[in-house]
Formats: sequence, structure tokens, C-alpha cells
Amino acid sequence: MDGDFVISSQDVATLSSKFQISIPKAVRSARNWQPRQKFAFIPRDGGVMLVPVPQWKELAGSMPEANTEDYRERNERF
Repeated sequence: MDGDFVISSQDVATLSSKFQISIPKAVRSARNWQPRQKFAFIPRDGGVMLVPVPQWKELAGSMPEANTEDYRERNERF
């Protein structure tokens, strides 16, 4: 768990009958999560980790050493 943020007893949520959970405001604010942001659910040690999925523009330039030679477009793969 992140040492910078500790969940208090009021930062809990209940699974609704529609299988929805509202993320407590303290958690959203601490992580700067926004509406319509996408998340991945990763099973881990009897629980689930909730991880934001990065947008393509956030990944731009993250691999400057990547070899782009011999890159094929999707329609050239078959």
C-alpha cells in the first residue's frame, strides 16, 4: 500500500445491487482521478487492485529507445 495515503474508516464503499461502487472523495482527490477515467482491475492476494489505465498521449515518449524500424501496420500483418 502507498505510504503517502492511508485509508480511514470512513473511506469505505458498499457494492450496490447493480455491482457498482462509488470511490470515496478522499481517495479520488488524493489520486486526482477524474470522471470517465478508465481503470483496470487486477486480482491480487485475495483482493483487487484498481489501477488507472494511461491514455495514449501519456505514453508518448515513454520508450525513446524503442526500435521503430521494420514496423508494420496492422493491415500488413497477414
